[in-house]
Amino acid sequence: MPWVRFTADFDWKPTPAVTVAYKAGMVRLVTRACAAAAGYRAVVVARPADRRAKKGKRNG
Repeated sequence: MPWVRFTADFDWKPTPAVTVAYKAGMVRLVTRACAAAAGYRAVVVARPADRRAKKGKRNG
């Protein structure tokens, strides 16, 4: 699962009944299928430093 930065607004439809909206400038961890579907609207980036998991705590 890659970290991507969206360069344009993108609506991802993992199933016909669900739509996930990503806004330009968001940096998110997405599935490979989502990253491939986004195409030029998303750029793969390194994991942000503030997004490291800590034992016993949730980031989000």
